[in-house]
Amino acid sequence: MINAELMNKTKDSRFNIYYEYLVEQNQLLNLTAITDKEDVYLKHFYDSIQITEYFDFSNQLVLDIGAGAGFPSVPIYILNPSMKLSIVDGLNKRIDFLKRLSDKIELKIDLIHGRAEELNRLNYFDFVLARAVAKLNILVEMALPILKLNGYFIAYKSINYQEELEEALEGIVFLGGQVEKVIEYDLSEGLKHVYVVIKKVKPSPKGYPRIYSKIKKSPL
Repeated sequence: MINAELMNKTKDSRFNIYYEYLVEQNQLLNLTAITDKEDVYLKHFYDSIQITEYFDFSNQLVLDIGAGAGFPSVPIYILNPSMKLSIVDGLNKRIDFLKRLSDKIELKIDLIHGRAEELNRLNYFDFVLARAVAKLNILVEMALPILKLNGYFIAYKSINYQEELEEALEGIVFLGGQVEKVIEYDLSEGLKHVYVVIKKVKPSPKGYPRIYSKIKKSPL
């Protein structure tokens, strides 16, 4: 369950502004299927920030792949303002939403309309995050080559992650990664999620990541 200290931190007024603006803009942009306030706090805000129980993001270079409406990285950033955050998303309407949100709650985020595998920032980030974006065997090729050595890729997954992880294991090893741990956590009674934590322990081979069409057609 989310601990009381973390829940208390979401009483910061910026979370309420975030929620209200998300619901307002959702009518135009279809950013999330979840709009009830309690559900947004539980399934978006709390789900995003629980990882801060296990990792310190202070002063770290962090990339969020396909953040959509800003999850998980924006809630983490609110709690860790020294974090150097970049967000990449393929839909410009989401990037525009995040720009306006950033102005409202005074966040300094590098917002990029594009694809993670096209960033040309090899061996750059301390952390790469992804939540509800793609299968793990696709995500690892986007994430591992752009991580620094000893950096972490953290994938937010459902409790039924096992088959997806097994399919990705060969690619993880090939790209220099190692599954460090899988953290299971309860958001509420009957609602369990996991963080799949992959550490980059060796340099990724040259030529990776490939273009997305190749990644999708032939995952490693």
